[in-house]
Amino acid sequence: MFLGLLSSLLLTCVALGALGSSPADNVLVLTVATEETDGFRRFQRSAQCFNYKVKVLGQEEEWHGDGQKVRLLKTALEQYVDNEDLIILFTESYDTVFASGPAELLKKFKQAKSKVVFSAEAVAYPERRLEPKYPSVLEGKRFLGSGAFIGYASHLHKLVADWDGADETSDQLFYTKIFLDPVKREQINITLDHRCRIFQNLHGSEGDVVLKFENGRVRARNMAYDTLPVLINGNGPSRLLMNYMGNYIPRAWTFETGCVICEEGLRSLKEVKTDDFPLVVVGVFIEQPTPFVSEFFKRLSNLQYPKKRIQLYIANHETHHQRRVEKFLQAHGSEYSNVKYVGPEEAGNFAEARNAGMDVCRQNPECEYYFSIDVQVVLKNSSVLRTLIEQNKSVIAPLVSRLQDLWSNFWGALSSDGFYARSEDYIDIVQRLRIGIWNVPYVTNVYLVKGSVLRKALSQYDLFHSGNLDPDMAFCHNVRQKGVFMVVTNREQFGHILSLENYKTTHLHNDLWQIFQNIEDWKEKYIHPNYTLARKGKLMESPCPDVYWFPVFTETACDDIVEEMEHFGQWSRGDNKDERIQGGYENVPTIDIHMNQVSYEKEWQKFLLDFVAPITEKMYPGYYTQAQFDLAFIVRYKPDEQPSLAPHHDASTFTINIALNSVGEDYEGGGCRFIRYNCSVSAPRKGWALMHPGRLTHYHEGLPTTKGTRYIAVSFVDP
Repeated sequence: MFLGLLSSLLLTCVALGALGSSPADNVLVLTVATEETDGFRRFQRSAQCFNYKVKVLGQEEEWHGDGQKVRLLKTALEQYVDNEDLIILFTESYDTVFASGPAELLKKFKQAKSKVVFSAEAVAYPERRLEPKYPSVLEGKRFLGSGAFIGYASHLHKLVADWDGADETSDQLFYTKIFLDPVKREQINITLDHRCRIFQNLHGSEGDVVLKFENGRVRARNMAYDTLPVLINGNGPSRLLMNYMGNYIPRAWTFETGCVICEEGLRSLKEVKTDDFPLVVVGVFIEQPTPFVSEFFKRLSNLQYPKKRIQLYIANHETHHQRRVEKFLQAHGSEYSNVKYVGPEEAGNFAEARNAGMDVCRQNPECEYYFSIDVQVVLKNSSVLRTLIEQNKSVIAPLVSRLQDLWSNFWGALSSDGFYARSEDYIDIVQRLRIGIWNVPYVTNVYLVKGSVLRKALSQYDLFHSGNLDPDMAFCHNVRQKGVFMVVTNREQFGHILSLENYKTTHLHNDLWQIFQNIEDWKEKYIHPNYTLARKGKLMESPCPDVYWFPVFTETACDDIVEEMEHFGQWSRGDNKDERIQGGYENVPTIDIHMNQVSYEKEWQKFLLDFVAPITEKMYPGYYTQAQFDLAFIVRYKPDEQPSLAPHHDASTFTINIALNSVGEDYEGGGCRFIRYNCSVSAPRKGWALMHPGRLTHYHEGLPTTKGTRYIAVSFVDP
């Protein structure tokens, strides 16, 4: 439902934190924390925001069990037993946060007209057999919860005076038996917060609670009883704890409301010298055939972070990508502080490769951060490393999702069995309708981990195994079990995730076939950077009547198409073919390879429809095309093979001719002459398309290629 309810409540801390000191003087908060976890630090920040005085018990002890909390409380109360006016709030800290200040807390406590008030729950725990003994209630939660309670110091002393149990025993059962004893209940004057006016336990009640965003403030509201709880507790059985904790409690504090005090100290890199930048181990993982791998390594090289402060660990499980990785390392490997490459022959299983990468940082005392990134992540934000480091989080992921899709690198909630569940605000976060830093139960594909966290809380080597879980789920499960928070930030736009569906490695340049699955990345790699100007009519030339010349392909596109056809190799002359080519004939035979021969006709039609048709309709007003074609092929001209093409009409409504290599560099001669107009285009530009009408008016010939090899892509459209 919510991605971390409690931290959103911190939005109110600046506005409500400075309420004056007098209410806080009458309230002391006691809590137990034997170790300083992310949850404990979040609890402390919320208490600080609302000016609570907090005393932490058990900091020098090892944890043995819930009974330890009662023992520590009993000892702590000895010094306050004679203070008749002091009100003490005892609460959990790892899974709890304040939603309001001492004034509201005291007001609601006194309205309860009891000396001790416990939180209430929907489930009798830990012994369901005691359920019939509970007093009935007209409205509200019926059962006692021990995660938080408030009372006068003298009465709390009476509450725990008889405790002599072991640390391993249940505190909740101890308090339950006292409450169910009518004599003790009346003597100590205990009641439960049935309608959640003071305490909100989320276990069993997550459907009751919603976040209300009003006037720049965020508050959790119990819709069942129309109340605004002061303290929110993400309690529950251990296997469910992080479901509630990760998704309802640690909601982000956004800066739109100016809540700066709630943020942990940021780490600025603005004034840091290059040699003093934190050392980062970057782990790159290639686990399956992936499109646009070369572009991934270009972006990696272009990160705005000193390469001498980066150590690379690359684990590649795919032989198909071996050449691209080696090409990158040959060109840029020496620029980095250190490089370790684990190829397909030694990469092992996915979990072990990731364990090994993380351990590179863990074993190096100088490594301050470990940045894990899968090759299918397209990071457009080159300052991503700086941005994540400056947030100063234990584990932080930049939000990336599939384009035009809700698939992302985080989960907003967990189901009861630990798998994916849709949270109430997942879509708003993915679409950046709500912007901030969000505590979540699962991140994958790209994230940053503090080196100090790896050497302490996450010191175990094998973080990527847990039962039968996949490595990414196992990692997140183990991180949650250690009490380490994972957060995702959508404060900036970072990039997206490639779709790997239907990606095949049967061709030389398989990225050419990605125009359907990953159109934006296909455009970036293959469509000329000035194409948008041509589409607006700002970069359009007309060398002959009704002939238009405009940029459409990058040099990479031209090179990949030529190499793909030469790799296929089945060049043939049209007059030697007995079969029809997609239902049509070539009027004048050429040395060519047709798109259907390499299974590229569907992709080529989409290219024509998306990138050529809009220009056709702009330059030939009143004409609309579906970019249907019978003939689309790559032509090769060579002086000793076929240097030119005789005068002819094209069997098309209009024709597209795209130069695939450079005159002067790759060949000499060539071009096209329109005989009726005695007009020639004699110096075709690589990646530029020549568009002209077919059939009737533009009788033309291919001018001789006198040296080298010339390649063009020809399409007879709407024949």
